[in-house]
Amino acid sequence: MTRNAAPPGAAQAFVAGRRARLCAGLGREPVAAGLGAAPLPPERLAHLRREAEDLYWNELGWEELTGEEAVSGGGPLTEMVFPAFLSFVDALLCDHVAPDSPVPARPHPDAVEEVLTFLGERYAAATAELEAGADSQKLVWARAMAAHLVDLVLYRLYRITPAEQEQVEAARR
Repeated sequence: MTRNAAPPGAAQAFVAGRRARLCAGLGREPVAAGLGAAPLPPERLAHLRREAEDLYWNELGWEELTGEEAVSGGGPLTEMVFPAFLSFVDALLCDHVAPDSPVPARPHPDAVEEVLTFLGERYAAATAELEAGADSQKLVWARAMAAHLVDLVLYRLYRITPAEQEQVEAARR
């Protein structure tokens, strides 16, 4: 799969649209985890984004090689393809530590926003390739998984419960 550039702003627009869909499905504006956390310096944000990118590409590549998480008649299950990636996001939003922990919890919602931007870029780039005539089932699945990952990351960022996730998905249909 090539890495064509998407139109400027397409990634942010896609993530904003998914965020708006979440709010509409909930019927309210959710509050982000770690609201009010001290922002990270740009070099730390860049490092965490690179770590997320590495996890994404490694897990996507493994799935493309093995097809382990494919379901009959459909594509792979996103949650099963990207377990380390999603655990990384969970760690970035950790706001509870053991009482005897020597360091306090430090959620980093700003880093999660960087992850969302990356995923939006992946979705937009795949869309651009498909619109340019690429004909690849792997590309279609990668785009669908990027879209679903955006939703899964937003659910984590806003601490959306499974029942609320079902509500959002039902509103989408």
